[in-house]
Amino acid sequence: MAERITGHTELIGLMAYPIRHSSSPAMHNEAFAYLGLDYAYLAFEVDNSTLEDAVKGLRALKLVGSNVSMPNKTVVHKYLDELSPAAEMCGAVNTIVNDNGKLIGHITDGTGFMQALKDNDIDVIGKKMTIAGAGGAATAIEIQAALDGVKEMSIFNIKDKFWDNAVNTVEKINTNTNCRATLYDLNDLDALKKEIADSYMFTNATGVGMKPLEGKAVIPDTSFLRPDLIVTDTVYSPAETELLRMAKEVGCKRMNGFGMMLFQGAAAFKLWTGKEMPIAHMKEVLGISYED
Repeated sequence: MAERITGHTELIGLMAYPIRHSSSPAMHNEAFAYLGLDYAYLAFEVDNSTLEDAVKGLRALKLVGSNVSMPNKTVVHKYLDELSPAAEMCGAVNTIVNDNGKLIGHITDGTGFMQALKDNDIDVIGKKMTIAGAGGAATAIEIQAALDGVKEMSIFNIKDKFWDNAVNTVEKINTNTNCRATLYDLNDLDALKKEIADSYMFTNATGVGMKPLEGKAVIPDTSFLRPDLIVTDTVYSPAETELLRMAKEVGCKRMNGFGMMLFQGAAAFKLWTGKEMPIAHMKEVLGISYED
C-alpha cells in the first residue's frame, strides 16, 4: 500500500458502524492494485449521529465517493444531491459517487445479491422466496428480486422502525411488478414456518447473526428447514452464521453474504472507476467461499 500512495491518489470511503470487520477495504484495494489504479479505500466508523458531517467531509475533501452500510443506508439520502432511480425506489443508498461536487446516491445491493445467486447456480426466478428484513439491503434485494421475475415473496420483519418501510416495499412490488408480495410479523413463528415450507429459498437480510447478534438466528430451530430448501444469508462476518450452521445440519444448499458483498462491490467499483472489477482474481485472493 505504501508503494502505491502518491500525491495523486484518490480516496474512496466506507461509512458504517460497526465496520472494522468489513472485507470491503481489502477487496477494493486489491482490485485497485491489480489494475494499477491510483485509488485507496478506507473504512470510517460513522453512525447516524455523525453522518451529516461525514458527508460534508466527503464533499469538502473531494473523495471520489463512498460506500454506505448499516445504520446509514436509509438516512444518507437526506444529505445527497441526487438519487439513482433504483435508490429512489428502494429508499436506500449504499454507494455515493462524487460527480464534480454533485453527490449522487446509488444502490447496488439488490443487483449484487441476484448476481451472487446466478454465480452460485441458484435460480429463484419464477419461484417463491421468503425473506427476513426490511432495512436498506433487504429492501434492495426484495425490489430487485421482484423486478427480475421472482413469482412470490413473503417478507418478514419485526415491528420496528423499518416496518413502515416494509409496508411501502410490498406496495411498490405489488403495484410495479408481476411478483405477489405479502408482509408478516417476524415474531409470528407459525406464519414464518408455514411460508418457508413452500418456498424455494429462505433469505436472512437482517443483521441477526453478525456482531452484536453473533450466534443468533431469525428461526429458533432446524424444524423450519428442509434438505431441498436454499438458505442464504447477507451476513459474511462470520462466514457461517448460526442460520447457515443449522442449514448445513439439515443438508440445505447455502450461500453466505460474500457473493453479495463481492458483486455489489463490483458494481460500485465500476461507478467510481469506469472499470470492471477482476472478479476471478478477487475470489482467489480473498478466498471467497459461499458456504463457509
